[in-house]
Amino acid sequence: MKKRSSGFWIGFILTLLAMLALLELCRNTTAGFVLLLPAAALFVRLRGRAEGKGKRALCWLGFLALFAAVLFVTKPPVRAVPAVEGKESARSQVVVTRKGKVQGLISADGAVEVFAGIPYAKPPVGELRWREPQDPDPWEGMLACDHFAPQSMQPVNSAIYSSLAQIIGYHDYKITPEDNYVAPVSEDSLYVNVWKPSGEVSGLPVYVFIHGGSLQTGQPWYADYSGLGLAREGVIVVNMGYRLGVFGYFADEELAAESPNGTTGNYGLLDQIKALEWVRDNIAAFGGDPDNVTLAGESAGAASVSALCTSPLAKGLFRRVVLESSTVASAEPPHSFRTMDEALESGRALKARYGVSSIAELRALSADKLVGEAETQHHMTIDGYALVETPYESYRRGVHNEEAILHGYNSAESGPFILFSQAGMKDFEGRIRRYFGDYADEVLAIYPAATDAEAKAYWAEIYGAIFFDYPHYCLNRLAVENGIPVWEYYFSKTNGRLGPWHSGEEVYCYGNIPAGSKLYDARDRELSAQMLHYWANFASNGDPNGEGLPFWDQNIESSRLMEFGDETQMIDEREHALFAVLDRMQGF
Repeated sequence: MKKRSSGFWIGFILTLLAMLALLELCRNTTAGFVLLLPAAALFVRLRGRAEGKGKRALCWLGFLALFAAVLFVTKPPVRAVPAVEGKESARSQVVVTRKGKVQGLISADGAVEVFAGIPYAKPPVGELRWREPQDPDPWEGMLACDHFAPQSMQPVNSAIYSSLAQIIGYHDYKITPEDNYVAPVSEDSLYVNVWKPSGEVSGLPVYVFIHGGSLQTGQPWYADYSGLGLAREGVIVVNMGYRLGVFGYFADEELAAESPNGTTGNYGLLDQIKALEWVRDNIAAFGGDPDNVTLAGESAGAASVSALCTSPLAKGLFRRVVLESSTVASAEPPHSFRTMDEALESGRALKARYGVSSIAELRALSADKLVGEAETQHHMTIDGYALVETPYESYRRGVHNEEAILHGYNSAESGPFILFSQAGMKDFEGRIRRYFGDYADEVLAIYPAATDAEAKAYWAEIYGAIFFDYPHYCLNRLAVENGIPVWEYYFSKTNGRLGPWHSGEEVYCYGNIPAGSKLYDARDRELSAQMLHYWANFASNGDPNGEGLPFWDQNIESSRLMEFGDETQMIDEREHALFAVLDRMQGF
């Protein structure tokens, strides 16, 4: 056996480290790491006996092929996400809902009971695909609510993509065998989750949260908006899975004809209403007050809340709302919304792509085959049933369901959306002219970019203003016009993780900053405590203010915001000049 060179050993060690890293990033099971070691030993042995470059090259190819096999056979299993982290969790009390008994788990600190995966509607599969949600069947015995239900059917990124996103975007990747699995996706996803303070409680405020994800993706168990934080403050939290993408927002004339309500295109929105009805009918059994419900959401979840504020079907199901980083209340909603004509045309195009002529044929297709249409079908629709007109039109007529509003946006909303499409001097003016048309010169005067750095910063602000900031400005004025108490915020706190990007406020306002995380400093934790108390106060009585907190003025003039940043303080709105241009463009 020949003595191997130092070059071989360097190459082998680097290759082995790369393989170990890939196994970890792909979240392969522990067996993958175990199998790799004898495979590496076998390679070293055979490579040492190989004579000639050709045979040595074959050894390398064999090693790589063997690794590929290990990577495949030890790929992460599909497994439900536990309601409480940790290997052993105590069982909660038993709660009797209208359909049967449920039992959840108690959090590690003993403060919160978590009930995951309670059905609020029948699985929308088979003939129930693209139908209004139906009441769930009752069950016998005890329903163990210790794992979250599958996330709604949606395109799923590979495990390595998700790992890299945690490293590059969130900076909080953890090496642990506990996450070596992938969460399931399914059309069978219409379940609610409940977080309540432990023990016997009654008459507590209720906070119902709708997750974001562009109405295409998302799940109700994400740690940033977990109900643990608010539950520790005496608020019962509920969230839900709802149909997404093509399963939630596909529209078709045949579907409208078969519907007893003549509706199509808003199945995800109808799911959210069904979940609110479940809260009305069942939350008292968990100790909540069904007459004191706050409806909240972030991003597409907030857009959904915005729509539900003027839906006749949601009247009486909540008292106040929280909208984080989205609303569809502007005269021309920038996302998540479309007319019925647009929806039906998109539906016809989808049927043509699959060569089908009837809903029966489309229902016969597998969910896996259709799930890729999420990008083409993810907008709420004016269907004459759940939404009779745009929210803007309803507010102008004085029609709304909420009694108070807490809302706002972040200073770097555009961050994840323009990560790979940032502007420079070469294209800044062109982008402005394409979007603003006849109003472009006014915008260029407001944002006179002279360097690439200025162009990049200005485009980020303009993009964020169009899609997030300006719609909140519209909502605030409509609220004031209707005599609705309204508080608006501006989140600007940087940190070692997501910072003030889109969704960056969630881990703060829901009190879920990890105790041992070094990505946050003392000010971050102080700010989180403040925001959590503002949110809990608002859920309790419709006013965020309370003892020990800087006073948050109502935004009666649509110009004063509470900044959550290095300081917690009232500030002036920064983008009124651009908002005035957008007003004229949209006819607000």
